[in-house]
Amino acid sequence: MEIVHDILLIVAGLVVGLIIGFLIAKHFMQKFMKENPPINEKMIEAMMSSMGRKPSQKQVKQVMREINRHSK
Repeated sequence: MEIVHDILLIVAGLVVGLIIGFLIAKHFMQKFMKENPPINEKMIEAMMSSMGRKPSQKQVKQVMREINRHSK
């Protein structure tokens, strides 16, 4: 009977640890996304302009599609 009790304590500890770990990871991920927002079209346009070329809207949309395709 003592072994069953020990196993239940271990399982309960793992479950509590997983929940706490998930909440901590969620908090840090939200903080990271707030500090480093995902790339948008204005960022792409600024990046291409800084490289010495004025991008067309078609080029910006194409880069956004590629980024979205590779991020999934």
